[in-house]
Amino acid sequence: MASNFKFFSHETRNSLHLKLYGDFDGNSALELIEALKKISDNSFQIFIDTEDLKTISSFGKDVFQKNLTIETKRLNGLIFIGKHKYELTL
Repeated sequence: MASNFKFFSHETRNSLHLKLYGDFDGNSALELIEALKKISDNSFQIFIDTEDLKTISSFGKDVFQKNLTIETKRLNGLIFIGKHKYELTL
């Protein structure tokens, strides 16, 4: 994982917000995917805020997108926001 990558989460009524910080690489992608796997099926609308990512490596993006494809089959309502939202979406 990039040494400065971290994310914070908080819940509101029917949504979960994940705010990403730092540099996003392959290990960061796997950490985020693992966090998404822990979310119960269809429980939340999930917002992933990319605003505070400094860099997104092409390898990190590939790892995330390939693994996210598997997870999105069971996660509904995944919404990317922030200035890097189009870099991480499929």
